Formats: sequence, C-alpha cells, structure tokens
Amino acid sequence: MKLLTIIKEMALSKDRWMPIPSSELADYEEEIFNLISKAYAPLGGHPNYKSASDVTGGEADAEYEVIDLDDDPDIDAVSVSKSKTGGKKFTATGHDGSSQAKSKVINHKADLLKQPGHYIEVSGKIKDILLAKGVEPITDEEIVKKILQGKEIEWLGDGEYRRNIGGQMHTKLMLGKPNI
Repeated sequence: MKLLTIIKEMALSKDRWMPIPSSELADYEEEIFNLISKAYAPLGGHPNYKSASDVTGGEADAEYEVIDLDDDPDIDAVSVSKSKTGGKKFTATGHDGSSQAKSKVINHKADLLKQPGHYIEVSGKIKDILLAKGVEPITDEEIVKKILQGKEIEWLGDGEYRRNIGGQMHTKLMLGKPNI
C-alpha cells in the first residue's frame, strides 16, 4: 500500500465533507482536477481548470471541500468556493461520475445556498436542478452588479446576464443569499 493512500485513508472521514488545508492541497491536486474535469466534460471543461496545476496555482484563494463516499480511499466529490465580498461563492464542482457523488455534492451546495452568505453563478442543467431544490434566484440587477463589482455584465432580464468567464461569454443566473 502506498504511503499517500494510507495518509488519505487516515485524513478523510467517510461520508463527511472535509476541507483540504492549502498546505496539503498539492497531495490531492491530480485527484481534484480529475473530479472537476469529469463533472465539466459535457460542457467542454471548466474555464479555470485546464490542468492539475490549476488546483494549486490557478485559483490561489480557492477553498476545497471533499468527501469520500465508498470503500476505496479516493475522494468522490469536491466543492470549490472562494471568499468574496458577497460571502462564499461556489466556483466549481467535481465528482467521480457516480450518482451518489453527484447527488451528494449538489445537495451539499443546495443546502448551503439557502443560508446567508453563500451564492453561485449557474447555467444549464445545474441551474434547473438548484432551482428545483428551492435555491432562490437573484433577479435584482443592482444586487447582481454589486456582488460582481468590477465585472462587466450584459443584463438580459429575469436575473439572467452575460459575462466573460475564462475568455468566453457565458449566460448566467445568480442563486443563493449573498451578503449585500
């Protein structure tokens, strides 16, 4: 058994979300990158995660929470966030492709997004899923602009807007309860 596997088994509690300290992030960067890549593969990848080194080098202020759900010692899902003016902003999701991991990470985010100080920018299927789980959309243009201070947005109405993310234009909807 490899030393890293033994360390992972000791460090990760089963079925419990655990933060990865920045001092240990390098030990998990490949695994986290693979989970994010799998989750975003249908969309052509995540704009901010092009290689494993982006986990430790690209999003310097990113916080990673992981969970291990099965018998192997590997991480099964990851939730990535950043501390921003509006609170904790979710910036990425990752999973191993299993229904259990997908459900766990989505439910974790949905629960947190219903609490003050948490928000996310979404589109597509995840937007529909989170709305169906009762996460509130932010439809006030001024609130969205305040939260995205310094970002150029094109307001489309009903809470939707377009903005440049990772060099590409994306249509987004903000959900949650950011601090205003």
